[in-house]
This record gives sequence, C-alpha cells and structure tokens, in this order.
Amino acid sequence: MTSLALALSWLTVLPVRTGAPDARTAAAALRWAPLVGALLGVVGGALLLGLRLLGVPALVTGLLVVGFLGLATRGMHLDGLADTADGLGCYGPPERALAVMRDGGAGPFAVVTLLVAVGAQAAALASLPPWSAPWSLALAAAAGRAGFAWVARRGVAAARPGGLGATVAGSQPWWVAIGWWVVLAGAGYALTGVRGVVGVALGAVLVIALSWHTNRRFGGMTGDVLGAASELSVLAVLVALTTSGTLVA
Repeated sequence: MTSLALALSWLTVLPVRTGAPDARTAAAALRWAPLVGALLGVVGGALLLGLRLLGVPALVTGLLVVGFLGLATRGMHLDGLADTADGLGCYGPPERALAVMRDGGAGPFAVVTLLVAVGAQAAALASLPPWSAPWSLALAAAAGRAGFAWVARRGVAAARPGGLGATVAGSQPWWVAIGWWVVLAGAGYALTGVRGVVGVALGAVLVIALSWHTNRRFGGMTGDVLGAASELSVLAVLVALTTSGTLVA
C-alpha cells in the first residue's frame, strides 16, 4: 500500500507521509492515480450536490467545485496545463520551450487556456443533474488521471532531469492506460450510457495527441504534461456528459 499512499501524497493535499520513493514505488503510484481521481470526483460531486440543494446558482456552484478541486490537488494539474500551453506556444528549440515552462510566470497562452478550461469545466458542471454529480465527476476525474500512464509509457524519455516527470518517464507498460480507458468506458456506460463512453474515448484521443505533440516539441515528457493531460481529459468527459445530440445520445 506504499504506492497508494504515495499517490495520495503526490496528487492530493491529504497529509499522507511517505519517504523518498524508489523507481518501482513511483511507477506503481502512477497506476493508482485514476482511483485517487475517482475519490476526488466523488467528494467534488457531493459538494456540488450540497451547494445546489442549498440553492446556490448552478454556474456559481460549478466554479466553486472547480476551485475546490484545484485546491484539493494544490493546483498542480492546472499549473501543468498552463505551463504546457506556454511551452507549446513559444518559438524556438525544445530548450527554449522548457525554459519558458520553468519560468513560473503565466504567459498569454497559459491565461487563455486556463480561462477556457476552467470556464468550460464550470459550465459543464453547472449543467449536470445534481443527483448524478458524484458519479459523473468521479468518472471524469478518474479518466483524467488514466492518461498519466500513456504519457509516461515505456519508450518516452524525460524532457529534463529532476521532478515528477523524470521520476516516472518510461515507467508504464503501454497497456496500463488502455486497460484503464476500457474499464472506465465500461463504467461510464453503466453509469451514464453512451455519453460516458464517448467522453472517455474523446479524453483518450486528446491524451494520445498531446503526448505525441509534446514528445516531438519538448523531446520527451514532463510533469507539466501529466497535468495538462488530466485537465483535458476531465473536460472531455464533462462536455460529453452534458452534450445533447444524436452522436452522444
């Protein structure tokens, strides 16, 4: 259970104490990530339900839940999305992109990306039926973390030394992510019908495309790419769950 404790320590604000992990424990922790995401999603969904029952406006509720999830994860995934957007938006070789990502400031690409991602997630949460919010958000948050295993699959190098990216780069068999996506698609169908399957599949496609592009652009993966993969997948599932139309009916 050391790897689960490490996953909780890495991916939440819970005060779980772990020692310095070895490579094997770190790799195993990444495979627990979807379960940690599901836990966060259930809590966030329960918060959404409670706020709606108290009469808080739907969009305000959505924004508050997105904010809660940001706080519950130390803003790590949102920071990764912002840094990845700035890195992909700059010109120059991989070294230049990585330097921009390390800078710590938020450039225009980061600002616009965060506004769109946070706003769209909040709007989608506002459109969820309140009683379905806990399991819908659990599915979205789990799918968001399932992509970690694809970003860190074997054959993908670390773009730079140090940090979470270097610790887990190349540590995951390719089938781990596929297995999680299949399991979550099945759970999505059982809980939400075809929309859940579409959302998980769309999230998987976005992660695969992001991983390909960032590997080419940065020369490997970083911890920031893990965060970007999570936020994009969460958004994909939430949008699919709240979209009406024949393709996701």
